[in-house]
Amino acid sequence: MRPDILNPLFAEISALKGVGPSLAKPLERLALARAVDVAFHLPVSFIDRRLTDELSMADAGRVIGIELTPVDYRASGSARAPFRVQAVDGHGNAVALVYFGRNSAWPRKLLPLNEPRFVSGKLESYGDNLQIVHPDYVLPPEEAETVPAREAVYGLSEGLTNNRMRDLAGQALARAPELPEWIEPSLLARKGWPGWREALTRAHADPSDALARERLAYDEIFAGQLALMLVRQSSRKRRGVPIAGDGRLRAMLNLPFAPTGAQRRAFGEIEGDMAQGVPMLRLLQGDVGSGKTLVALMALLNAVEAGAQGALLAPTEILARQHYEGLRRMVAGLPVEIAILTGREKGKVREATLMGLADGSIDILVGTHAIFQEAVRYRNLALAVIDEQHRFGVAQRMMLAAKAERTPHLLVMTATPIPRTLTLTYYGEMDVSRLDEMPPGRQPIQTLVMSSQRIDEVVEALARHVEGGGQAYWVCPLVEESETSDQAAAEARAEALKMRFGERVGLVHGRMKGTDKDAAMDAFAANRTQILVATTVIEVGVDVPNASLIIIEGADRFGLAQLHQLRGRVGRGDKASVCLLLRGGALSETARARLALMRETNDGFRIAEEDLRLRGAGEILGTRQSGEAQLKLATPEHLSALIDAARDDAHLLMERDGGLAQERGQAARTCLYLFERDAAVGLLRSG
Repeated sequence: MRPDILNPLFAEISALKGVGPSLAKPLERLALARAVDVAFHLPVSFIDRRLTDELSMADAGRVIGIELTPVDYRASGSARAPFRVQAVDGHGNAVALVYFGRNSAWPRKLLPLNEPRFVSGKLESYGDNLQIVHPDYVLPPEEAETVPAREAVYGLSEGLTNNRMRDLAGQALARAPELPEWIEPSLLARKGWPGWREALTRAHADPSDALARERLAYDEIFAGQLALMLVRQSSRKRRGVPIAGDGRLRAMLNLPFAPTGAQRRAFGEIEGDMAQGVPMLRLLQGDVGSGKTLVALMALLNAVEAGAQGALLAPTEILARQHYEGLRRMVAGLPVEIAILTGREKGKVREATLMGLADGSIDILVGTHAIFQEAVRYRNLALAVIDEQHRFGVAQRMMLAAKAERTPHLLVMTATPIPRTLTLTYYGEMDVSRLDEMPPGRQPIQTLVMSSQRIDEVVEALARHVEGGGQAYWVCPLVEESETSDQAAAEARAEALKMRFGERVGLVHGRMKGTDKDAAMDAFAANRTQILVATTVIEVGVDVPNASLIIIEGADRFGLAQLHQLRGRVGRGDKASVCLLLRGGALSETARARLALMRETNDGFRIAEEDLRLRGAGEILGTRQSGEAQLKLATPEHLSALIDAARDDAHLLMERDGGLAQERGQAARTCLYLFERDAAVGLLRSG
C-alpha cells in the first residue's frame, strides 16, 4: 500500500487549480493524469530573458523584458489579419505588439493607451520594424520583478501554454514532500547530489542543472534495479520442477547442419537451469537468423523427454503459424505431438486441442494469447518459451506461469539485440544467453540506399529480379501511429505494382482476416506470388528462403532496430540477398546516420547500441513495454553512466543494510512506490 506521505503527489490532475475539461485534453495527450506526472514532466530547455530599457534591432531573435507605453491601436477589416498595438519605449523607439484572433477587446484591456506596462516576449524584426507577437507577459510596471530572468520551457501540446504548464508544475512541486534518503550515504557524498525534493525543485527551475537531473535519473534507475532484485529473490524462493531429459528425442533430430558453438553453449546453460528445483528465468538473445528456434526446440524436447509439456508463445498469428510449421518439419518422424492454438481455432478442432493438453497427449503447444484463456489446462506444463518478449507485458507472463501447479521454467527469446544497459534495465532479473554466431551458409546482406524519386528504376530492377526466378518483399512506409493509414499505403502500392506485374503481387497487412493473411503468406511461400507487399506485420518470423530482395519504402521513417528486423526477412537461403532502402528527399541528421549505419553493418548488437543513442531507451525495442513502467527521468546517457552504481547500491541494501526492513530499506520502499515499481514487483513475480 502506498505510503500516506505520497498521496498528495499522486492526486488526480483535476486536483490542481485551474485544470478543467478544456485543459484536460492537452494534458492527456502528454500523458499527464496526476500531479506526480506533472512533477516528473521536466523542462526541456530554458529562456534567458534580457531585461532592458531600450529597444534595439541587435536584440531581434531574443526574449526581452522592457517597459513600454501603448500609443495606438491598428485593426484591419479582415478577420484573419492581426490586431496591432503600437508602443514606444522610454527613448521613443517603436515596437508593434501583435495579436492574432478576431477578438481585439482582450489586447485593448491588457494594454490601455498611454499607460506604461512591463512587456516580455520574443523581439522580432519585420522588415525595418520591430514586433513582439503575443507577448508572454503584460503587467503593471510594479509587478515586473515577478517575471523570472531565466524561465523553464516545457514540452507542450496544443491548447497548453508554457505559462500554464509552469504554474501546474509549481503546484505539483508544492505537493512533493521531503522524503527520507534511500541512497547509500558514501555514494551520495561522492556524487555531491542534493536531496530528492531539492533535486526536483532545481530541475524545474534550471534545466541545465546537471547534478539535479542526474540525481533524479539515478533514483529512477535505482528503483528499477531494486524491483528487479526483489523479483529475482522472490522467484528463487519458489519451487519448480527439476527437468532432466535423457536426450533420446534430441538424438533423433535430423538437422541439415551441426549447431553452432553459441547454440550448444546456450542450450547447455538452459539444460543446467532446467535441472534445478528453482524455476529457470533466462533470456535468449540472438540476432536475426542466429538460430534461436533450434535452441528453443532442444529445450522443449528436453521437457518432453522428461514426461512433461512445453508451450511456445508468439506475439502474432503469423509468427505462431510459422513456428508451428517450422517445429513440425524439424521433429518429423519423432514421437512428439505438436498442436497450435490461436484465436482462429474453433469448435471441434479447439476442443480436441484442449483435451489433448489436459490428458497430456499433446507434448508441445504453439500459440498466441489464446493459450492464456481460462479454458486452457495443461497436464504437466514444465517449460514456457516466449518469443519476441518485448511484445508481451509482465501481466501476460504471470498468466502463463499460473497455468502450472508449480512455476514452469521460463525461456524468453528476442531477435532484437538489446544493449547491455537495457538488458539490465528490462531483464535484470534474468540470466542471459547470447547467440553471437551465425549458422553456416548465412550470407551477409548487401544494403543499398536510394532516393524514392528513382522509384521507376527500382521497379525495373524488381522486374529483372522476378524474371530471374527471385522473390521480393516490398515494405510500405510507416505513415503514422495508425494501422489503417499504413494499410492504405500498402494497398495503394500493391495496386500500382499489379498494373505492372499482375497476379504475381500479393498483399498482407495487420487488418486482414487471419485466413486471408495466411492465404497471402502461403501463396508467397509456395512461390505462387513473387512479390509480397506488406506493412511491418512481416517484421518478425516470416521465413521464405527464396526471397532474396527486400525494398523498404520510406526507410528514413523507421528506427534502426525495425530496419534491421525487416532486413532479416532476406538472406535466409543460399542466394546473395539485397536490402534496398528508399529514402525521402529532406533527411534529418538522425535519419541520415541511421541509413549510413544500415549500409555499413549487419551486426545487430552494434545497431542496437546506436539505436539506443539515437532514439533513447523508451522506444529501443520498437514498441513500448506493455505493462512495464517507462523511464521518465533517465536518458540513455544516464542509463549507461549510472546503472552499475544503482545495481551495486541495491545489492548493498539487500545484503548488508538489512533489506527493506531497516531504516534505509523503508526509505527505499517509498522510492519504489514513488516510481511505481511496487506494481512491477507484484506483476514480475511471473519472471
